[in-house]
Order: sequence, then C-alpha cells, then structure tokens
Amino acid sequence: MIPVAIGLLFLFLAIGLPVAAALALLGLGLDQIFSPVDLRLAMGELGWVSSSNALLVSVPLFILLGEILLRSGIADRLYDAMSRWLSWLPGGLMHANIGASMAFAATSGSSVATAATISVVGAPMVERYGYGERLFFGSIAAGGTLGILIPPSINLIIFGWLTETSVPKLYLAGFLPGLVLGTGFSLTILLVCLLRPAIGGHRIAVDWGERWRSLWGLLPPFAIFVIVIGSIYAGIATPTESASLGVVAALVLAALHRRLTVPMILAALDGTMRSTGMIMLIVMTAWFLNFVLAALGLISAMNGAIAGMDLGPTGLILSVIALYLVLGMFMDPLAMMIVTVPIIAPLVKDAGFDPVWFGILIVLLCETALVTPPIGMNLFVVQGVRRRGTIDDVMIGVAPFVLCLIAMIGLLLVFPQIALWLPSALSD
Repeated sequence: MIPVAIGLLFLFLAIGLPVAAALALLGLGLDQIFSPVDLRLAMGELGWVSSSNALLVSVPLFILLGEILLRSGIADRLYDAMSRWLSWLPGGLMHANIGASMAFAATSGSSVATAATISVVGAPMVERYGYGERLFFGSIAAGGTLGILIPPSINLIIFGWLTETSVPKLYLAGFLPGLVLGTGFSLTILLVCLLRPAIGGHRIAVDWGERWRSLWGLLPPFAIFVIVIGSIYAGIATPTESASLGVVAALVLAALHRRLTVPMILAALDGTMRSTGMIMLIVMTAWFLNFVLAALGLISAMNGAIAGMDLGPTGLILSVIALYLVLGMFMDPLAMMIVTVPIIAPLVKDAGFDPVWFGILIVLLCETALVTPPIGMNLFVVQGVRRRGTIDDVMIGVAPFVLCLIAMIGLLLVFPQIALWLPSALSD
C-alpha cells in the first residue's frame, strides 16, 4: 500500500492538480484498490466533522483581519515606519522587510498573506534604491514565513486542533522562536551585504524627527496585537473570540483612516472566502485521507514499523525532520501537517517530547517548506507580485534564509527551552 500511496500522491502533484484534489483522489484511489468496503460513503460525515469545530472559525476571521489591514493602508504605514528605523543597517530596507513581516505576522496569522502584503509594499523600493533583486525578494519570501510562527498563527491553531494541545500555550511558545528567527534573518542580510555591499542598496537619509513621527504607523498593528493576544491571556476571550475582536478593531482602524468603504470590504471578503475555501477544502480532504489510511490499517502498520526500528528519541525526531524537509519540497505545508501530524504526534509524545515544543518544531519545518523549491508557496507569491524575471531569482535569493531556518531547527533541538520557557514561566 505504501509504494502505491506515495506513487499516486507524487503523480497527482506532478501533473499540477490542486492539493485538495490530489488528497481527495488519493483517498478515493486507495479506497477503490485496497478497501473491501466503500469508504467514500463516509465523505459527507467526515467533511462535516472536520470543518465544524468551533476553533476553526478563527481561521477565516484571522484571514479577514489580514485582508482589512492590507486594504486599509495600515500595512503601508507599518512598512514606512520600519524603513525609517532600520534602513541605516547594511542591507537597508531588507531589514525593514523582516521587521514589517514580524509586525504584520503578529496580526494576520498567515505566511502567504504576510509575504503578499510586504511584497506589494516593498517591491517598488528595489529600483528606487538600487537593491539586488534576488536577496531583496528572498528576504520578503523568508520574512513571510514568520506569519505562521509568531502568534496569532493559523497553523498553530490547526496543530492544536489536531493534537488537542492548548492553543494559548502554543501561542506563548511561538513568541521567542519567532523573535530569534527574525533576528537570524536580519543577521543573514547583514552578513551577505557586508560580503557584497553592491546589493545592499543606497542609504535613505532620515532624521530623528521623521523616525519619531513614523512610530504612529506602528500603533495600529500593535493595538490589534494587544487586543487579540491580550484578550486570550486575560481570560476574556477564546482564540476564536479574540479573532473576532481583532476584526472589529481592524474595521474601526480602517474607519479612522477613512478607508472603510464598501468596495474595500467586498474585496477583503472576497480574498477571505478564496483563502478560507482553499484551507478548509484541504482540511476536509486530508481528514478523509487519514480516515482511509486508518481504515486500511496503514497508520497502525506504519506506527508499528517505526516503533520496531528502535530509533530512540533522538533518532525518531531526526527522522521526522528529514521526512518533513523532503515532503516540504513537494507538498503544501498545511496539507503536509494535517496528513502527517495525526500519525507522528502520538509516537513523538510517547518518546517523551513535549507536544507544545513539537508544535513549534513542526511549524518551523512548515516555514522551511514555504520557501523550499520546487513548489514553495511563498516563492510563487513573491514572484507573482514581482512580475519580471524568473522564479529562479527568488529561489536563489532565499537560499541563505533556508540555511538560517535549518540552523533555527537545530537550535530548537539543542535548546528546547527557547519554545518552552515562556509557557512554563507564565503557567507557574
């Protein structure tokens, strides 16, 4: 069954089928080939069960929050503030790409939304200030990955739902790794631009008065972050309720900036429905595929085979990392997580690893998949905004940041308290 399943999956992805369609066809194909009963009759009930959890309501709300921030001009002012404070560093506005990505990630919960937003705002700066395109757009693609690590994060919500792990604890665990990784990205830019100053662009002349005035651009996303995250840890709201509070706050801010118009709201709703439809279809089809694998006994067989290898805790976690790095080259990170986490998480937990720490590790591996050729989602998002040259330029530009991501994964393995310190400190 395993060779057939893997062969069919790669065949469907190779011919360009959408991820959700590939997962659904894989489940139906395995059902027809190997199952003595008609498992597809359960598709309707499984679709309902997998999509009716109250926690998943937060997914479209966080997407809508990001859409409103993008279309209300708040992202433009955020980027402007970051550029005035960080452009003095070697690499200039590339540090603003990382800083703005971190700030936007703290409100949107989506890597693709973060990458798309910063791409739209930052792309005109390349020619204006003479930056090397490869590294500049590579920094946007890498910075966008922070959208699923720094809370609120859609992927952490999905992981919490799949493994019944506390989402507030996962959010706390994502703070410090997000800050460390963002700092690592900036250090990567600094190092590359010191070695090759020609790609670092021209300095922007900014006085201290302009810097202080630009801080107003940071207040709206900071206010939304406080409302969303603060309401959770104050015990006022659940993650789903906090997402709705964030949407209301974003609408108020859009109105204050005189950007709350009917066309803007319709465009935000349209973008939200498209993204939500894609995500929830992946959730439902991956849930059906997991049901088929479990019914055929493949999951228990795989778990037994892995347990029989006697890898030990370290060998097990290194095998998981290797598996995700390979799968991430060919699968959508969200689909990869939904399909594999229900199989792998029990084994990792039995090996003695903290599920909160494992959630952060999985998200870091999903981040790596977002910028790993040949089908890294952020690469295509950035290239779509760029609209010139080839995607190979973005792939080359993001390579140093992929190394930084792998180094961060290694750092988390050696020092798990990077993820666990904050949850344990605030729960004591």
